[in-house]
Amino acid sequence: MNASITLLILASSLFGVGIYLMMQRNLTRILLGFLLVGNGVNIFIFLMSGPPGAAPLLSGVTDFSDLADPVPQVFILTAIVINFGITAFLLALLYRSWWLAQLSGDGDNVSSDTTENDEDSVEVFEQAHGEDDAIQEALDASDDEDQDDRSDSDTDIKTDRSQQPSAPTIKRGENTT
Repeated sequence: MNASITLLILASSLFGVGIYLMMQRNLTRILLGFLLVGNGVNIFIFLMSGPPGAAPLLSGVTDFSDLADPVPQVFILTAIVINFGITAFLLALLYRSWWLAQLSGDGDNVSSDTTENDEDSVEVFEQAHGEDDAIQEALDASDDEDQDDRSDSDTDIKTDRSQQPSAPTIKRGENTT
């Protein structure tokens, strides 16, 4: 059996099993199916690249038709990186769904069993709200001071300009000599 036929059968079986697993409702099977499809696609790209050739970095090669085509290698490398990124995303989804399943019916809303925590949180909220009011008052006071400083500097500029002698104005048509 030829090596390319063996790789073709391997890639087809990886692709088929991967698609079958991706059709399931379980996220773990979807993840495994995606990994198998990604590897099957990489083998398909490798098969379509043609026969192996000489490395392009070898010196003394006079016939450039014997060199290997680097484009399929770049496609495979890109497919591996994309496959890794989507696998990381699917693993995060898998972990999140497992975490939510562990919380049962509560989901993200984990309630406290004691009322002390509720009273403490109300006190902390009121204290933070009071601090926010104090910060807002300080900001308003600093804005008022800035505006007073600006008005003082504007009057200083106006008085400085009035003390300077004005330049003579020349009307059109007048002779300056």
